Amino acid sequence: MAGRFAPRTPTRTTVRGGEVRVPPAVPTPRPAVAPGRSRRYAPPGPLDLGLTLGPLRRGPADPTFRAARDGVWRASRTPEGPGTLRVTEQAGAIEAEAWGEGADWLLSHLPGLLGDGDDPEAFAPRHRLVAESARRRPGLRLSRTGLVLESLIPSILEQKVTTDEAYRAWRLLVRKYGEPAPGPAPDGMYVMPDARTWALIPSWEWHRAGVDAKRSSTILRAVRVARRLEEAVALPQEEAAARLHLVPGIGPWTSAETLQRAMGAPDLVSVGDLHLPGIVGYALAGDRTADDAAMLELLAPYVGQRHRATRLILLSGRTPPRRAPRMSPRDIGAL
Repeated sequence: MAGRFAPRTPTRTTVRGGEVRVPPAVPTPRPAVAPGRSRRYAPPGPLDLGLTLGPLRRGPADPTFRAARDGVWRASRTPEGPGTLRVTEQAGAIEAEAWGEGADWLLSHLPGLLGDGDDPEAFAPRHRLVAESARRRPGLRLSRTGLVLESLIPSILEQKVTTDEAYRAWRLLVRKYGEPAPGPAPDGMYVMPDARTWALIPSWEWHRAGVDAKRSSTILRAVRVARRLEEAVALPQEEAAARLHLVPGIGPWTSAETLQRAMGAPDLVSVGDLHLPGIVGYALAGDRTADDAAMLELLAPYVGQRHRATRLILLSGRTPPRRAPRMSPRDIGAL
């Protein structure tokens, strides 16, 4: 019966699977500003905004993402400049409004963001738990942002630290060095810094944010070749990952976490993750000690759709019981 019933409230595992609760839509008064550009989009099938856009949120206080009663808000730095996007669902269709220099770019890429290029029908569940999780979430789509850096930098911040530490670093750096989101975005929303600004952040500010020299150096190397990395979304999956791997400090885990969001890659697995092999092993075979090799063997029936399979497993909430205290966060900024 494991996994037959979804958890009543989001858990750390289901949140990692991309579960974001979007409050019921209620019209909310907004400050008087110039009207944004708008677009109406009719998805080809069921669409759950919270599940589809959830993986783009980096913690509940992410300054670039907000799920509010008047829609899901995102602040992005596009190739045309900063922009704010608000997405709401009305009568089975999606209403989107955008502001800022990047408004047109955000609206033109709206279908991909909402999983228009994703093909959920290609997924065939092979385990009862996965089938039940998929049945409960018919609106799950794999989002494609078309933006590499906005997923790469927070993924680097998450290397070998707790998620709370990484979310805190992302929050502090974006709020300090980013710029307020254009338009009538909710208070506290920011667009992440551009590549040049990331490169100019002083070493002591990385330290205050709790980011060690290894991760900050990786980010600095990445932003120096930001243009070439952004081009990766137009490449085949393997070539895109290989281009990211050319930057020292970016390995299979970081590239997978990045391209899953930037490209909507349905088959990229986060190999090298501390917890994922044990979660997949326990959910599919009762083996909490599974390593990467065992995880990939269990996911072999899903080749082509392994990322979707792992998301559905995470969303099922089926995790091994704890045997040790949770890893304690380190505050290197206090040293």
